[in-house]
Amino acid sequence: MTSYDDVMRTIVELPEDQLRALDAWSRARGISRAEAVRRAVAHLLQDATQVRAAADAAFGLWRDREVDGLAEQERLRAEWDDR
Repeated sequence: MTSYDDVMRTIVELPEDQLRALDAWSRARGISRAEAVRRAVAHLLQDATQVRAAADAAFGLWRDREVDGLAEQERLRAEWDDR
């Protein structure tokens, strides 16, 4: 179990169906609701970090190419004009 130096208590309102599903998921893993929510938040933040890293990696992807990105896009789209 994780030790937390800085903690925050919060109240989260969940619809009954989500609460039942959360309870079942938590029981199946032998953890508390609070731990399940902490894990869900950690997973969400990890995913958000990965998405941001992918976006950052893609930014400026065309900067070292000799062709203008907009011109290339227009050329590719023009292929569909003849159809």
